[in-house]
Amino acid sequence: MTPIKVGRTPYLSSEPLYFDMPKRGIEVRELPPRELPIAISEGHLQGGLIPLVDCFPLAESMRTVAGFCVATISRAMSVNFSAIRPLKDMTGARIAVPNDAPTAVKLLQVLLTLKYGVEPGALVSSQDLHDGILFVGSQGLRYRRVAREFPHQYDLGEEWYSWTGLPFVFARFVVRSDLPTENAKLIEDSLYTSLQDWADGLYRISGPADNVLMHPQDILRYIQGIRYFTGVPEEKSMALFGEYLGQLVGG
Repeated sequence: MTPIKVGRTPYLSSEPLYFDMPKRGIEVRELPPRELPIAISEGHLQGGLIPLVDCFPLAESMRTVAGFCVATISRAMSVNFSAIRPLKDMTGARIAVPNDAPTAVKLLQVLLTLKYGVEPGALVSSQDLHDGILFVGSQGLRYRRVAREFPHQYDLGEEWYSWTGLPFVFARFVVRSDLPTENAKLIEDSLYTSLQDWADGLYRISGPADNVLMHPQDILRYIQGIRYFTGVPEEKSMALFGEYLGQLVGG
């Protein structure tokens, strides 16, 4: 039997979804978020956790798995924007963004343009001169308290919640539409088991914490602020975000 292969992002928030998979013979491959949808669509992987912005165009070729996702209730903690001036004054600003966090980048653009009514300047790399910088994932957790050169700091999950009153979905777990039912069921069962067992295996997520300088208690607090299932609020949030993305394109 050909082993099932799924992808995961190198973010601490995704750890609880994968605890059980190796026990069931599911091969887990770590890839940058931008590469995961391509690997799945080309058949190199059968499923994985992909950025929300990639779920919209791939809706026909993939299907979600029982609503599994990575969403923040309000504060994201790992998606932070630091700037030399307030968001409302960022018109024309050069903003440094990572190249492996497409949903977070689009969220920042939505917040700046539609919430604050400003048109930022160029999106650049962190090596270029910039007026603000977006930290995501391990960098977001590491720098959320130490980006002192930028006096204005914002948690993008919190910014979205204060604006809409909704959680924000950063990624969804999908499988290929042509994946046999029994294989999809195996992945689904493993996802449920992984989430049930993650707290007992907290020591297993202390590895990535070496990169973010977090104690296990802080990891627990961080993970407890994440939702792994889509409910009505998450569905409303995704629909609203999709509308806002359309407004960005239309503008």
